[in-house]
Amino acid sequence: MSIKFALLSLLAEQPASVGQLKSTFEQRTHDTWPVNVGQVYQTVQRLLRDGLVEITTDSSGTAPGSGPSGRQPGRHTEVFVPTADGLAELNHWWREPILPPPNDRDDLVIKTAMAAATTPGSLPAGLSFTDVLHEQRLAVLGELRELTIRKAQIPPSTAADRLQLERRIFDLESQIRWLDQIEQFPAAPPTAPSPSTTDSPVTSNPTDPTQEPS
Repeated sequence: MSIKFALLSLLAEQPASVGQLKSTFEQRTHDTWPVNVGQVYQTVQRLLRDGLVEITTDSSGTAPGSGPSGRQPGRHTEVFVPTADGLAELNHWWREPILPPPNDRDDLVIKTAMAAATTPGSLPAGLSFTDVLHEQRLAVLGELRELTIRKAQIPPSTAADRLQLERRIFDLESQIRWLDQIEQFPAAPPTAPSPSTTDSPVTSNPTDPTQEPS
């Protein structure tokens, strides 16, 4: 979704072809998120299908449908501009805050919850719930050290690579705080196992007309 609107934002500045969009996107983001021309082409084609962009000219200045035989759609030399609907969606994207999904299935939370709920002795030999948290903390601290060294080599700016680095560091630091917090929590009370449907006797419904009498 972000690539879609990133490309729309570039087209709102200046009409461009697929190749120009690819080059400009990678230049603006300092190659932080490389994209291939096929990915850009498919995204632009979806924008075209949804009426968010339209073809204005090709790289030679030919207007759509002009020329002795017309112009075949889908060529990388086509130049695109956003439509009024495209600009409206882009305006909404700029103004709408981006929040993580509230019910996102976080792998770390799932692993931690399962480790905490696993009965004693069911984890691998010599491994406890505290050990799981400790190993996670060591891995996070190791990456934080590497990123801190890298951060010293990149000048502070709003360039995409520095923004991505800062975001990753803050995410890891918050993970450390989360690990410290839950390590102080008491164990959750055990939950009763769900009754198995196979253990429930099957009884006939005397009022069910579909059942034959025995």
